[in-house]
This record gives sequence, structure tokens and C-alpha cells, in this order.
Amino acid sequence: MGSLIELSNVSLIYQTGWLRRKAGAQAVAGVSLSVGEGEISALVGESGCGKTSVGKLALGLIRPTSGRVLYMGKDIWGRDGKHLRPTGQIVHQDSYAALNPVRTVYQTLAAPLRRYGVARNKVREEARKLLEFVGIMPPDYFLDKYPHHMSGGMRQRLLFARAIIPKPKFIVADEPVSMIDVSLRISVLDLMLKLKEELGIAFLYISHDLATTRYFAKNGKLAVMYLGKVIEEGWMEELLRQPLHPYLQALLSAAPVPDPRIARERKLMPLKETEPPSAASPPPGCRFHPRCPYAKEPCTQEVPPLVERGSGHRVACHLVDSIPPWRLI
Repeated sequence: MGSLIELSNVSLIYQTGWLRRKAGAQAVAGVSLSVGEGEISALVGESGCGKTSVGKLALGLIRPTSGRVLYMGKDIWGRDGKHLRPTGQIVHQDSYAALNPVRTVYQTLAAPLRRYGVARNKVREEARKLLEFVGIMPPDYFLDKYPHHMSGGMRQRLLFARAIIPKPKFIVADEPVSMIDVSLRISVLDLMLKLKEELGIAFLYISHDLATTRYFAKNGKLAVMYLGKVIEEGWMEELLRQPLHPYLQALLSAAPVPDPRIARERKLMPLKETEPPSAASPPPGCRFHPRCPYAKEPCTQEVPPLVERGSGHRVACHLVDSIPPWRLI
């Protein structure tokens, strides 16, 4: 399966100031990842680690400071970059902020439908079919409703209905279920899986929630970010079965377990510090070393490269061979 979207050693430094622009925080630092056609890739990490910036870079919404963003092998900031825009879409975390509060559901869908070639006399019928496809029922009842008349789950479904109008090959789903009731999250994730299976849409799923990530991308790839860098990546089940980086081990040790007996027996990994360093002034060497309980002198001086530790499993850690093994119960 060929790569649809590929980030090659991409970095992004946000500029500060107005008259005199100067370098600020480094949101993304040398990230390389790819999403194949019809494939699901997940990107997890703490808030502020650069996940959303990676999603925007993948869609060409912001230009990288260095590195290349390739769409079907072509640099999107090169001569053929304009061809990416109609084929990639983004679904945001806050569905209410992503919808115009003074436009009805019909008006929200009608403008892009007309933009992409639907005749005026067929727009309402196409909008009704879209609502039915994404599970907003009955569609005729909701067409003339406003976003505040809808639940969070229905608004998120409306965002997906709008996103598929240009027939995209690729969707960046940025925390798409984090603001939805827990009881409704599975239904929205199932809708995304339906879009993948029936329409062949590839997904970059961005989240800090390992539970929803594992459900949605169980047959896909996972990349773990920390302070702008990918520190471990590979196939989802392989990483959860055998996490090698202390940061991923810490995330999994803190994840809730449904069995109360196992939950009582499990211990949190004792990190040196609870808060991550500032992205504006990241620590030298391994960026996780100020919090890592296993850190030694090389960790404070040298940046660890991503090295192969199995079929498609890569990790950036100097001490990977000496860290005690950890497994998901």
C-alpha cells in the first residue's frame, strides 16, 4: 500500500512578535510519519505536544519551517501543492465552534454541495441523503435546525457529513470524540470506520485518549509524541503489548482498567516530575529525561534516534535494552 500523506523530517517553529518576528516555541521537531491509502494512523500524546500542528502540516494548512510534506509522492509546497487541498479535510474537536451558529443544517451543507457541482434543485435532496448516511435521523426534521438544537454527537456527525462532500481521500480527526458524552463516543468512532470501509477514506486520528485510539485504530499504526518529537511508533497492538519507551509505559500505567482487582494491584510509574518542560525551551538530549525514572548521563546530552526494534516498531531511547519490561494486563 503506497503512502498517501508523508511527513519527512518536518519541523515547525511558531513565530512571535508583530513588527519584528522572532522564533518562538518549536511545536514539531523532526517528525517523520506516513498514512497509506485507506489506512488508519493514530497520533497520541499530552496536550501541547504538537499533535494538532502535525495534523495541520499534513493538510498543508501551515507551512513547515523545514522538512517536506508529500502527497502521493509530491511536495505539497512545491509546484503541484494545490492538488492536495480538495482531497484532505479536517474535523475539529469543538463541533459547536466549527459550525456557524446562525446557519441551519441545510445552509451548512448547501454551500459546499453547490461548490462541488450539485445542481440547485437537487441540493436539499443531497443534504438529506448526507444526514441519513451519517446517522442524523430523521433527516427532514434536522435540515432546518440550528447547531444549538443538536446534541454534541449529532453536531460531530454533521461535521463528518460536511467533510465528505468534496470526496476526500484523507481526513484529520483532531480529538473528534473528546467533547462527546462517553455513551456516544463508540457510535461516532463506528461512523468513522464506516467512512473508511465504504468510502476508502484514510484517517490521521489525533487524541490523548488511548482507549478510543485503540478501538478506532486497532488494525492501524500508532505514533507517540512528546514535546514535538515522535518517541515510539509501530502497529497498535504491538506497541500496547510491548511498550519500550518509558513515556508510553507511563501512559499505559495510568490508563484506567475495568477490573477492580487488577486496578488495585497496578502501580503508577513514579515519574520524577509531573509537568512536562516548556516547548519554548525544551531540555537538551532526550526531551523526556527530566521526568524519566531511568534517565542517565547520555540521556541529558544526546538526542536519541528512532531505531528499529522489530517489524515496524521503532523507539527513541538510549536505555531501551536496560529498561524493565512492561506489559498491558
